[in-house]
Amino acid sequence: MKKIILICISFLFIASCETMSSIKKPDLSKPFSKCPPKEERTLKDILCREWFFMSFEEKIKELNIKLPNAADPVGSYLATRQAGKLLFISGQISIDENGDLIKGKLGKDLSTDEGYDAAKRCALSIISQTKKYLLDDLTKVKSCVKITGYVNSTDDFTEQPKVINGASEIIVKIFGDIGMHARAAVSTNSLPLGVAVEVDAI
Repeated sequence: MKKIILICISFLFIASCETMSSIKKPDLSKPFSKCPPKEERTLKDILCREWFFMSFEEKIKELNIKLPNAADPVGSYLATRQAGKLLFISGQISIDENGDLIKGKLGKDLSTDEGYDAAKRCALSIISQTKKYLLDDLTKVKSCVKITGYVNSTDDFTEQPKVINGASEIIVKIFGDIGMHARAAVSTNSLPLGVAVEVDAI
């Protein structure tokens, strides 16, 4: 009986592998869809979920994004803190590609589009902090739960949600459906060091 069962299991496994190897190469224009060419597929590819999906690192490269350095906190707090299966990322302030602070007040010094770009930079710093905490393994990310965006803005500025879209949209572009999150976009009359935007995340 044991031999019969073993043979049946082996047959099913071989049949499954043959079926998997006959799968056509998917449309690479779709998010996270990528598999090795047929001649390069291995058993490891078949068993690994990354065979079916473009990795987050590949998506970052495809979008021509260079993640900023994950800066150490300046003060008596942590950049990241895990509680259960949740990872809390401290607020990341707007810093440009050259490492300079993106300063200014929306509605006075900066346009909504400039605020959008500043929020995007905050989100990339969040991803950098996450990657650092996970020892460069972004495949461990299962969901983005929530982000909170703070916009340094004048009293009559009302486009905070459009500004924080810069953070939300780049997270979804990189992580796809699991990057969809709850959100708050908050106006504030000042932020640390005079920066335009700060975003934290879970």
